[in-house]
Amino acid sequence: MVDRELGFSLWLDFIERDFLQNEFASLIEKGIINGATSNPAIFASAITSSPAYKEQLESLADKSAKEKYEALAIHDIKTAAQALRGNYEEGNDGYISIEVDPFLSNDTAGTVEEGKRLFEAIGEPNVMVKVPATEAGYAAMKELLSLGISVNATLIFSPQQALKCVEAMKEGIAASQAKVDAVISVFVSRFDRMLDEKLKEAGVDAAKVGNYNAAKIYALIESHKTPQIRTLFASTGVKGDDLPADYYIRELLASRSVNTAPLATIEHYIKESATPAKLPLDMAHIDAHFDAVEQAGVKMEEVYETLLSEGLMAFEKAFEEMLESIR
Repeated sequence: MVDRELGFSLWLDFIERDFLQNEFASLIEKGIINGATSNPAIFASAITSSPAYKEQLESLADKSAKEKYEALAIHDIKTAAQALRGNYEEGNDGYISIEVDPFLSNDTAGTVEEGKRLFEAIGEPNVMVKVPATEAGYAAMKELLSLGISVNATLIFSPQQALKCVEAMKEGIAASQAKVDAVISVFVSRFDRMLDEKLKEAGVDAAKVGNYNAAKIYALIESHKTPQIRTLFASTGVKGDDLPADYYIRELLASRSVNTAPLATIEHYIKESATPAKLPLDMAHIDAHFDAVEQAGVKMEEVYETLLSEGLMAFEKAFEEMLESIR
């Protein structure tokens, strides 16, 4: 559940047309969620597996694949934004995000142009444009915020990426004449899926790197004391049965934070009683764990680079496969 007293927000990491027109409003009304996120992989799954898009796709037969995708995505994002508008107007988040074409991750001008065009086409103020945290992306974040468009920085794995996001966002917010907010999406579970087996063999506690890295980045972001910029914990679904389904929500519960999670993860989380805030963590404890990780032969800088590269490629692959399916 959303905890406004703590300042904790829970967003749904899922978009699908039938769901938006039915259960989505109930989750908002019950205070279970106060925002939502999407990405190319989520849209690819929805568009290619749900019959809800068939009629609109047939009406777009003469359009290019990307034009078809954008028409479908704009429709769904607008629907979600309108459902969340009440939250937005009362200052209870109410954001829905849409990601720019992942093939623009190294194109600042292209990202800004597409982000602005999508934001204007959707026509709702509570839309965040999602931008990957690349060198080109930092400049795009600054420009979009300066234009009055809220931003969700995505695919953050390292503290260095987070710091560059904060610096760009602060400049963009200062230049904006409109109300804007920004979140920095720190990916969590992918670290543990990548490293746990190796760390177990070395006698290092498993399922800790993702949370401790996220906790370190959260502390960094909070140290800048910028009200419009918050940490968003992403990639918080659990794969396999080794951990509780809501592990990455409960272990990262913190004030002034957002957690975006799949529907099944959220459903599991709300079945149990509330958990007290877990962050901030003692930095000496975090550093000691990363010392052990390094002694196990893991170079975190290489891990950061690998996960970012894999994340960008995964979004590109999902996007290309989705476009191919609707050509």
